[in-house]
Amino acid sequence: MSTTSDTPTYDSLLSGITDPGGREVLDPATGEVVGRVAAAEPLAELLSREQGKPLNGPNARFEVGACAAWLRATAATELPGGTVVDDEDTHAELHYRPVGVVGAIGPWNWPMMITVWQVAPALRMGNTVVVKPSEYTPLSVLALVQVLNGALPADVLTAVAGDREVGARLSGHPGVDKLVFTGSTATGQAIIRSSADTVKRLTLELGGNDAGIVLPDVDPKAIAEGLFWGAFINTGQTCAALKRLYVHTDVYDEVCAALVEVAQAMPMGRGLDEQNVLGPLQNRAQHEVVARLVNAARDAGAKILLGGDPDPDAAGHFYPATIVADVDDANPLVAEEQFGPALPVVRYEDVDQAVAMANRLDVGLGASVWSSDREAARAVAARLEAGTVWINSHGGVHPMIPFGGVKKSGYGLEFGVEGLKAVAVPQVVNG
Repeated sequence: MSTTSDTPTYDSLLSGITDPGGREVLDPATGEVVGRVAAAEPLAELLSREQGKPLNGPNARFEVGACAAWLRATAATELPGGTVVDDEDTHAELHYRPVGVVGAIGPWNWPMMITVWQVAPALRMGNTVVVKPSEYTPLSVLALVQVLNGALPADVLTAVAGDREVGARLSGHPGVDKLVFTGSTATGQAIIRSSADTVKRLTLELGGNDAGIVLPDVDPKAIAEGLFWGAFINTGQTCAALKRLYVHTDVYDEVCAALVEVAQAMPMGRGLDEQNVLGPLQNRAQHEVVARLVNAARDAGAKILLGGDPDPDAAGHFYPATIVADVDDANPLVAEEQFGPALPVVRYEDVDQAVAMANRLDVGLGASVWSSDREAARAVAARLEAGTVWINSHGGVHPMIPFGGVKKSGYGLEFGVEGLKAVAVPQVVNG
């Protein structure tokens, strides 16, 4: 493996993956057309076949479009550093140098998009990158890397497919100077241990079990669709999805009813069928996790308002959109990260109780507060132990807004200038 001190030419990278005759791509943050990508539709179809997510909705085509938009945003991000002191006695400059070789280990839920999140800032700062995709979705990432390498210089971006052993060797390799990982807390802990001997720099975006708090002043119908997509985007297979919802007793029944109404209207099925917006769980193991947790809630007396009844004879790993009410906060469906299309809705009496329940777990990736009074929502948000707290939405990311977790959800920041700093080495020149 080699390093380079030269920042890649982003104009050549972007021109290499765009084509005036290609598919129109929208910026996920603004909805504006940012270009046309020649490889967009083939990449989206491959992603749908391998990962399972539908082409339409906030799914496969959205993910490919986000990759192109994120590359452009990263290319336009101002590089960090500059003069920090300049007076009669001292002149000091802070520079951010390439760290060297960056290892990027990604997950199977958003394989292309998260790969770009990891790769784009590392290349922007002049590093070389070795990508290790999840063993569940290697083809999507390998295809993406092939497209990018059509514009990049040789040996700047490399992909190595394989199982956990390959990831362990990458995290412990003395030639890898920085490791960026998105995945489970357990795997992140293993990476910390295996990287210790080399004192490797790490950015870890680990597991979450995001809480949402609905205050009593909301209009249930007005927030229902936002709650649904916060929880069920990518069929619930998103680290920063809404996974446990705390609703004030005054609006509890109305919020549950509005959620069920929205969920019933969302078609689930084969990803290549254009009408579907929800797909299968990516693998059988995840299907079994969701089934176990929903069954535990049912056995404890919780009320299944919708779903919870997968067809055991159906092809694929489909689990219906499931909403569970009257569930205790200590129930495994609430306390464990289900990572699938099952949302427990917990009743609370006062805000202090809701905040305590939201903060009681040892993870803190994201959270959200829902209210018609933005200032009241911000006051509650300030009390939540999470890297990001959204107001009246959940899970949205922006290329210029730093993102990262607290507690066992990891450490380090991605996106924007902070993301560039994370894949560089600061050096002060004093004199």
